[in-house]
Amino acid sequence: MGRLKLRSGIKAIEEEPEECETTSSNKAALACIINSEIGAVLAVMRRNVRWGGRYMSGDDQLEHSLIQSLKGLRKQIFSWQHPWHTLNPSIYLQPFLDVIRSDETGAPITGVALSSVFKILTLDVLDLNSNNVEDALHLVVDSVTSCRFEVTDPGSEEVVLMKILQVLLACMKSKASAMLTNQHVCTIVNTCFRIVHQAGSKGELLQRIARHTMHELVRCIFLHLQDVNYTEGSLVKGTSSVKQELVGIDNDYNFGGKLENGNGSAQYDNLPSSISLVSNAPGGLVTVVVDDSTVRTGTGKDAVPYDLHLMTEPYGVPCMVEIFHFLCSLLNVVEHMEMGPRSNTIDFDEDVPLFALRLINSAIELGGPSIRQHPRLLSLVQDELFRNLMQFGLSTSPLILSIVCSIVLNLYHHLRTELKLQLEAFFSCVILRLAQSRYGASYQQQEVAMEALVDFCRQKLFMVEMYANLDCDITCSNIFEDLANLLSKSAFPVNCPLSSMHILALDGLIAVIQGMAERINNGSVTRDPAVVNFEEYTPFWMVKCDNYNDPEHWVPFARRRKYIKRRLMIGADHFNRDPKKGLEFLQGTHLLPDKLDPQSVACFFRYTAGLDKNLVGDFLGNHDEFCVQVLHEFAGTFDFQDMNLDTALRLFLETFRLPGESQKIQRVLEAFSERYYEQSPQILANKDAALLLSYSLILLNTDQHNVQVKKKMTEEDFIRNNRHINGGNDLPREFLSELYHSICRNEIRTTPEQGLGFHEMTPSRWIDLMHKSKKTAPFILADSKAYLDHDMFAIMSGPTIAAISVVFDHAEHEDVYQTCIDGFLAVAKISACHHLEDVLDDLVVSLCKFTTLLNPSSVEEPVLAFGDDTKARMATVTVFTIANAYGDFILAGWRNILDCILKLHKLGLLPARVASDAADDSELSPDPGHGKPLANSLSSAHIPSTGTVKRSSGLMGRFSQLLSLDTEEPRSQPTEQQLAAHQRTLQTIQKCHIDSIFTESKFLQANSLLQLARALIWAAGRPQKGNSSPEDEDTAVFCLELLIAITLNNRDRIVLLWQGVYEHISSIVQSTVMPCALVEKAVFGLLRICQRLLPYKENLADELLRSLQLVLKLDARVADAYCEQITQEVSRLVKANATHIRSQMGWRTIASLLSITARHPEASEAGFDALLFIMSEGSHLSPANYVLCIDAARQFAESRVGQADRSVRALDLMAGSVACLAKWAQETRESSGEAEALKMSQDIGEMWLRLVQVLRKVCLDQREEVRNHALLSLQMCLTGVDGVHLPNGLWLQCFDLVIFTMLDDLLEIAQGHSQKDYRNMEGTLVLALKLLSKVFLRLLHELSQLSTFCKLWLGVLSRMEKYMKVKGRVKKSDKLQELVPELLKNTLIVMKTRGVLVQRSALGGDSLWELTWLHVNNIAPTLQSEVFPDQDSVQLQPNEGQTGGGQETVSDPNATASAKDTQGG
Repeated sequence: MGRLKLRSGIKAIEEEPEECETTSSNKAALACIINSEIGAVLAVMRRNVRWGGRYMSGDDQLEHSLIQSLKGLRKQIFSWQHPWHTLNPSIYLQPFLDVIRSDETGAPITGVALSSVFKILTLDVLDLNSNNVEDALHLVVDSVTSCRFEVTDPGSEEVVLMKILQVLLACMKSKASAMLTNQHVCTIVNTCFRIVHQAGSKGELLQRIARHTMHELVRCIFLHLQDVNYTEGSLVKGTSSVKQELVGIDNDYNFGGKLENGNGSAQYDNLPSSISLVSNAPGGLVTVVVDDSTVRTGTGKDAVPYDLHLMTEPYGVPCMVEIFHFLCSLLNVVEHMEMGPRSNTIDFDEDVPLFALRLINSAIELGGPSIRQHPRLLSLVQDELFRNLMQFGLSTSPLILSIVCSIVLNLYHHLRTELKLQLEAFFSCVILRLAQSRYGASYQQQEVAMEALVDFCRQKLFMVEMYANLDCDITCSNIFEDLANLLSKSAFPVNCPLSSMHILALDGLIAVIQGMAERINNGSVTRDPAVVNFEEYTPFWMVKCDNYNDPEHWVPFARRRKYIKRRLMIGADHFNRDPKKGLEFLQGTHLLPDKLDPQSVACFFRYTAGLDKNLVGDFLGNHDEFCVQVLHEFAGTFDFQDMNLDTALRLFLETFRLPGESQKIQRVLEAFSERYYEQSPQILANKDAALLLSYSLILLNTDQHNVQVKKKMTEEDFIRNNRHINGGNDLPREFLSELYHSICRNEIRTTPEQGLGFHEMTPSRWIDLMHKSKKTAPFILADSKAYLDHDMFAIMSGPTIAAISVVFDHAEHEDVYQTCIDGFLAVAKISACHHLEDVLDDLVVSLCKFTTLLNPSSVEEPVLAFGDDTKARMATVTVFTIANAYGDFILAGWRNILDCILKLHKLGLLPARVASDAADDSELSPDPGHGKPLANSLSSAHIPSTGTVKRSSGLMGRFSQLLSLDTEEPRSQPTEQQLAAHQRTLQTIQKCHIDSIFTESKFLQANSLLQLARALIWAAGRPQKGNSSPEDEDTAVFCLELLIAITLNNRDRIVLLWQGVYEHISSIVQSTVMPCALVEKAVFGLLRICQRLLPYKENLADELLRSLQLVLKLDARVADAYCEQITQEVSRLVKANATHIRSQMGWRTIASLLSITARHPEASEAGFDALLFIMSEGSHLSPANYVLCIDAARQFAESRVGQADRSVRALDLMAGSVACLAKWAQETRESSGEAEALKMSQDIGEMWLRLVQVLRKVCLDQREEVRNHALLSLQMCLTGVDGVHLPNGLWLQCFDLVIFTMLDDLLEIAQGHSQKDYRNMEGTLVLALKLLSKVFLRLLHELSQLSTFCKLWLGVLSRMEKYMKVKGRVKKSDKLQELVPELLKNTLIVMKTRGVLVQRSALGGDSLWELTWLHVNNIAPTLQSEVFPDQDSVQLQPNEGQTGGGQETVSDPNATASAKDTQGG
């Protein structure tokens, strides 16, 4: 056998026998080879009596010229000195060719001679540099195609024919084949085809070889189309100076060629005769003769002869056009063939077209895009070829349909820009008809059509280009939409099991989806396409694109056109219900002008699919002037150029239903005739002739095709009826005859098909299509970016998800599962990237159904059942893969996902980390003791025990449970299958990465995050008082854990979540009356959120802290159960975030929580610890929290829980806080303005007053130690406020509200309670009186200036008087009896010294003096004489009194000293 060798010269594929490998330089070897071939021919000739006998007889007769020439060549070959390539090849080929042409030689001799020529052709001797190679090749072709021989037996005849094929193919594959002329190439192909035809009556082998050779010839010829010099149309450039005279439009190759042969002729445009090209001559010779005289072909009705020189040029486009046209004409043959009995083993119905189609496919595969550069070839493809493909596409033969689809796929690849409308027609009239059983196609046809469609779908840009070019064109059908719907419907198994057809359709659907998914990575994803809107009227049929190659231009253009098309369809729907409202709707959308004009309405009728053709016909036939104008404009939209009258009339009447009234018919036909005559006036004299003939055709149509007409009109009748209508003259008889037969064969349907069905391609429609193709918008070539994918996916997403879901549901094989899963993931990716949240939600809902997790559990061991269900496991992994990858765009779907998670939780299959928050890993708590409040932490997936067996949580818990035998009922050891199923379940859950949904929730987009939180709240259900089941509570707890986890993970977006989270926790807290896990999670979760978020969200601090008031609303039993832990958490919160709590409201909440703990045995220590942290050394005290902290400290001071020592410490905290007041006062004076300082000073005064009031209350405590310490603390606060400038009025308030009230209350306690209740009250009273005396004397100077000083002083005296007289339960107090006079005396001395107490006037005008002694005398009558020894108590000396003076001297030095001591104390 040979090997394939790529020759660089003309890139030919050559089969070169290995045994013949040699080089031209080895002259001796070549001479030997040729010598051996001569010997072989002579040897065969000698075996024949005719040749052998003459040679051996010894007669003097000369040898035959054939033998002589062979022997002469033998003598020369070894004597040639020149290189072989300089020799004329004809010298060593001629003797063999003579044998081939001779009609005296038999088949064996001719066969050997042909073998010799073949061998020489394959020796690499002949190339473009060889001398006279052109003549030599022509000689070979002419000789072989004129081969003659005697047929002795059928076998030898077939051998010769095979060798002829072999030699002709070798000529085409030779390095020198470029020197062959167009005519010779056509001759070679013609000869091969004759043999193909003749082989039909021969053996199978010859048939196969002949067809293979024809195939190789076509491949070899069209392979060189890309090398053709376009200007000269040949492979060899510059070899001829013959000027090409090109005739026809665009200087196209509009030539012909008719090859006349000895016993038959081939006329390419009318091929029935070509089927009998080869016939046996009377003498038994097979004759193949070519007459060089004429080269002409008919390429249609207007064949134009070519200059003979063009066909004698080196071959190129002319011969390719001839061959391609010939192959197309082979398809036309079938229409005209009258089938008869044949000897061919292959059915002719399939054989000839299949053979021709395969050759055409090869030509297109190799010619490829180069066809576009040659208008003649291109027009053959656009018209004749595609017309035949449309016809054969509907063939019942699956083989023919398959090759037709392959050709169209190749044409799409190479020439789609030139075949826009042809492709639309192919898909509408072939693929979409055959792929659906309702149009009567067989299963085989459906399958082949579906396979072809899937092949197209696998071309990444096919659907995009269909959408951009056809769906977005108002004059074209919605091919993308129709194909997508077809695939979706075809994938649906309706009441039947899943078949290969369903899977095939699914493959196509998923190929389209995956193409979109891949384009997302290439950029240009239109996340939110601009809404197209028409602000003003624009003629919709005139919308143009500035640049069809630039996406910046064609993408918005395509969207605009699609918008127009959709609006027109809606308008058509309105029009069909009410024409007036339909037109008004389009005016409202600015597709028609506000004032209707005839042209716009006519274009609406012409270009809008789906209109009711009866209504259109009635409108156009109306006598109203506007309707008549619309009718003429409507007719003007048709192109009847060079169109037969019946064809034009068919096209016109297809667009509407011809009205029944004669007047309407006349108006319609008048408009038609006017337009037709305007464009095609060749035969008709005027438009009246066109009108009369149109009427005549309508009448003929009715006559021929109405069953009620019994007597049919004859051709003669029709011709007679149309006499003298052409301007008084007759129309040509042939013209009328053609019209008559056309109408008889093919009815004009005056009631055209309604709706958007897939029409049959009729000849008239094809003619119209070719007219339109010249005017249609350029084909848009898409690139690999996702410009229109958003719009396309929005159209097909719903049916696609439904189709994939149904197949997934019905499928039983894992490879089909995987295909569906790939589709689901692609849909998810596209939905997410194009922001189609609704689609993604639908997908999630659909997938969740397949997880089986949402089904009511009817099996005993759902975990094992899940492990055995591959489909459910794959669906589960897919759901969570989508949730993790595209969670940003899931909204309503979160509910379904959570349902799945909850089911896994109930089965104990979730990892323990699911509900934990990422902050646990990423942040270290400042407090080493910080942790979860309870053992059952927020991250545990706790499942309450519902039976005798405790259900474990977590993956390994389930596994160990499976292995567990520690139950009341003995359980058998699990089988290997069960263990394997369980292992598969665990692996599936691990692949899901469910925890990532929550830990990575901080990356979710806001809307999706909000929906996730709402879904968690929804899944948790509404808390109910006391009657929820353990399982419901467990679910609610788990959902709450997840809610808290995502809240903590999204601290930067807490505003988004907070309201929902707070309301949920609030409803739990307020509806719970008994301690339970749910309320525990709620409370501690709330505290944890506050702890974690306070440092980061100062603007939300108040909101967060206010939420803690929920704790105060807890039912008493619940609060009591968790008080200690709550307090610990509050304490942690305070210690970690004290600096972040700035508002009074926030501190009020904290203080309230701490205050409550003061009386709780377990919680009080932690509460006081937090308060100590705040108030110790005033580190975290501020004007905002001062009063609140003081009140809280009072609670601890008064609390009897714990040791009295803590109460004392609380009092110390209060007393120590005065320093803060002084510090704030100092800071205010130094840094603030007057107004601000005044305000702050008032605030500080109020805080101080509140402090001393609180201490006053503690002074009444039953415990002596606390009571007395409170008095000392109060004294400290009253006397240690030098740094705080308190107004005098505040001091008066202090005496009234604090000091006097305290003294009165203490006195009341002392007199009204037993010693058991209040131990040692006497000591307390002593301290209280001393406090009174010290404070009064300390403030004496300031107070004495006040107008109410007298009242204040009398208040002091009256308390002393009361204390002097105080009695306990048994006796008077000795200590007080001693203390009161002493304190009073000191006070009086100081007052005297300060000049406060002096006699100022006589005659009873000095009330202070008189009242003082009135009271003093009641206490100690001798004091006046002791303090004022020089004055008489009754008679005063007026001259000695001075107002406010301090001039008197104290006579008793001891008294003075005592007074100073008292003041200083």
